[in-house]
Amino acid sequence: MAMQDRRSDISIHSEGAVALLELNRPPHNHVTVEMMRDLADALSAIDGRAEVRATVLAAAGKSFCAGADFSAPAPTGGSPQGGVNELYEEAVRLFAAKKPIVAAVQGAAIGAGLGLALVADFRIAAPEARFSANFVKLGFHPGFGISHTLPRLIGVQKATLMCLTGRRIKPQDALSWGLVDDVVPMEQLRAAALSLAHELAENAPLAVQSTRATLREGLAAAVRAQTDKEFIEQARLRQTRDFAEGIRAVAERRPGNFTGT
Repeated sequence: MAMQDRRSDISIHSEGAVALLELNRPPHNHVTVEMMRDLADALSAIDGRAEVRATVLAAAGKSFCAGADFSAPAPTGGSPQGGVNELYEEAVRLFAAKKPIVAAVQGAAIGAGLGLALVADFRIAAPEARFSANFVKLGFHPGFGISHTLPRLIGVQKATLMCLTGRRIKPQDALSWGLVDDVVPMEQLRAAALSLAHELAENAPLAVQSTRATLREGLAAAVRAQTDKEFIEQARLRQTRDFAEGIRAVAERRPGNFTGT
């Protein structure tokens, strides 16, 4: 399998029994509805190809995914409300993929980019990687299902720390927390992710998929329910002065001057 649609934000290459998916919106691969739809379509196509047994999710550019671009008029690729809902519809599709996914994370995985990294079963990080649920710094509520997937992975206490501080977590801390599975030099990142994916692909594919389905039972449905809640809170907070100030503060790389209004 080798495909690259020049109109798409996603390229697909074959590595034997492993598909390599690459986000192609460098340098920061900001989330859009279109990119998530392309990615969900690619994962759906992979599910239909028996010869492909695992996927590596990588990214071109400096960042793995720096979340939504709130400096754009419609940061998620649609209207301020409808676009967010569309984005989360595609997010649920990502969690419904049937075959194991290994994410290769370089640079920032922030906001919705963190949520995207949490779609994967495994995360391999470079020393330059940073992980952040920075929504509160924007005067916003976490999205992309993070309020479900992050505590499921690292526990409620550490997830609460990340979500209420917006702190950037370095790879070694992420490794000790279980947020990532290995940290390797940048030049070895993609090879390490492919190596793990090939290790998965060596096993009986029906058994791998069955076991994975059991381990992730109810996850897509839980993400759908949680994104519905997240969207309601995001829509409410989007109307506040603090949200407008948070967008300015992050763009200007300074702490927000928040007033609780």
